[in-house]
Amino acid sequence: MSKFTPLDDRLHAYLVDNGARQDEVLARVERETAAMGAISVMQIAPDQGAFMTLLARAIGAQEILEVGMFTGYSAICLARGLAPGGRLTCLELSEEFAEIAAANLEAAGVSDRVDILIGPAADTLRALPDREHFDLVFIDADKVGYPVYYEEALRRLRPNGLIVVDNVLQDGRVLEPAAGDEAAAAIAAFNKALAVDERVDLAMVGIADGLAIARKR
Repeated sequence: MSKFTPLDDRLHAYLVDNGARQDEVLARVERETAAMGAISVMQIAPDQGAFMTLLARAIGAQEILEVGMFTGYSAICLARGLAPGGRLTCLELSEEFAEIAAANLEAAGVSDRVDILIGPAADTLRALPDREHFDLVFIDADKVGYPVYYEEALRRLRPNGLIVVDNVLQDGRVLEPAAGDEAAAAIAAFNKALAVDERVDLAMVGIADGLAIARKR
C-alpha cells in the first residue's frame, strides 16, 4: 500500500508558506532568477532550500561541497547551515552565473564562508584534495555527468557524510525516458546504480523534483 499526499499548487504553496521561512534575500533571488525565463527551472525550490539548511545544521556540517550553483539560492541555504567556522566550496561552469551567485551570497551575508571554483565540474572535482573531508555534498549540475560527480564526491566524503542528489525524478520522465532525452535516461540509469550501491545507505524523497540522499557507510 502506498501512502502519500499529492500536491497541487495550493497545497505546495501552503508547504512553502508554513515550512520554508524564506527571507527577503532568498525571495529576491527567486524572483530575479524566475525572470530569466525557461532556464530558471535550474533553481531549487524554497522548500528544498529550507530542507537543505536544516540537514546541514542537523549533521553539524563543517565542510560542504556544491556541484552546480547557478544563481546561488542553494549556496545561500547551504552556507547558512554550516557549523561555526565551516566552509562551502561551490563548483560552477559558467562565469556569468558565478558572478550572479557571488553577488547574492554577499547580499545574504555569507560570502565570507564560500569559495567558488569556476570550470568543468569533473576536472575541478578531480583536482580537489583526495581525502575524506566533506560532511555534505549537493549535486545539481548537468545530469549526464552525475555518475562522475557522485564517484568523485564519494571519494572525498567522510564516513557518515551525506550526498544529496537533485532532480532524480526528472518531472516523472525517469519512468520511460523518451528517445533523445539524455538527461532522463542518464538519471534513470544513475538511480538504478545508486539503488544497489552497497557503499551507502539510501533514501529517495519526493521533495521538489526528487532528492536522493546517500549516507556513506
